[in-house]
Order: sequence, then structure tokens, then C-alpha cells
Amino acid sequence: MAGRGGQAIILLGPPGAGKGTQAQRLIETRGMVQLSTGDMLRAAVRAGTPVGLEAKAIMERGELVPDAIVSGLIDEALSRTPESVGVIFDGYPRTVAQAESLDRLLEAHGRSLARVIELEVDEETLIDRIAGRFSCAQCGAGYHDRHKRPRVAGVCDVCGGTEFRRRPDDNALTVRTRMAEYRAKTAPILPHYDERGIVARVDGMAAMEDVAQEIAALLPV
Repeated sequence: MAGRGGQAIILLGPPGAGKGTQAQRLIETRGMVQLSTGDMLRAAVRAGTPVGLEAKAIMERGELVPDAIVSGLIDEALSRTPESVGVIFDGYPRTVAQAESLDRLLEAHGRSLARVIELEVDEETLIDRIAGRFSCAQCGAGYHDRHKRPRVAGVCDVCGGTEFRRRPDDNALTVRTRMAEYRAKTAPILPHYDERGIVARVDGMAAMEDVAQEIAALLPV
């Protein structure tokens, strides 16, 4: 399905809030394009674009990639994306300066920001959701200590494998650190958009389908 009027949205939320899942739904249902600055940076470096070469040199010196280069990546991506196709920004902007830069870039490409959608989460529930995750080492089927254990203890429901693994960063301390980092990064930019009346907050702890429907209802048809 074609994007609706080339609208642009920003998805906000801490790791584990479901941003990736909801972005994928918008890609599938509305034909939107997800613009993740991290992915764009890695792709530009691999492709050897002028911006990518400059970014690579900076990263090899151990320095942070400046806003001007990130803006260049977004400019390149918007130039490649037809105006009729909607875009989803993920991981950007993170500062007021970046938010102001994004406003200028969107205007230059004949676009406007339709919504800033924040997926709100309960920290303790999110910790339970993430810290309890584990998966089959053989087929990757996902499980949870409390919410989805294998039907037979120690045996994967899907492939019968008997080895399981956990991501080393799926623990309470790491989740709390991620939450604190997220709050520190997003707190400055929300007032920039709140004063324009385009911020919407969605319960990220609700069922995935319910979250998807609420997001869809917030976007222009």
C-alpha cells in the first residue's frame, strides 16, 4: 500500500517498548520507510558515499559523528525516498538542535512531521518482560521464565532442542540503565514537539495489536 501523503513520524520509546515491531507494521500496512540513523550510517560507510567516507574517518579516530553528518545522511535518504512515501524516524532526533535540523530538512523536501509517538512503558513490567527472555539455541524460538515456558521442561516446543540461551544484556541492571539513558535523551526534545501539539503517548505495555491499532488511529488517513 502506498504511503499516505508522505507523512513523517517519529517513534520514541526505550529498548523493549516495541518500536521495531510497530515500525514494521507501519511498513507493511502503509508502505512507509524506516529511517534509522544507525542503520543509515553503517550503510553509508559500506557503500563508500561521501558522507559515509567522512563518517568512517571520524569513527576511526574514536570521535562521535557530528550532527552535520547525520543530517547529511537524512538528506540523502529523503532524496532517495519519493515524496508520496511516508517515513518513520527511529533513534533521531535526540537533541533540540537535531530536532530543529530535522524540521528544516523535512521542509526542504516538501514534508512535515505528522506525529511524534512515544510508546510509554512501566519500568518494572519492562524489566520482567526483558530479563525473563530466553531462546532455543538451535532454532531461535523465544520463551519466557514466567509467561511462556516450554511445554516440556528443558525441551524446545518447535525443534526439540535441549539447549537454551539468554542475551547477556537481558538483565535488570542493563534495562534500568537503558531506561535512564532513554529518559535523559528524550526529555529535552519532547517539549519542542509538545508545544506544537503533535506528541501522542501510547501504552507500550498493551497487546501488540492494540498498540498497532492505536497508532493507526493517530495517523492521518
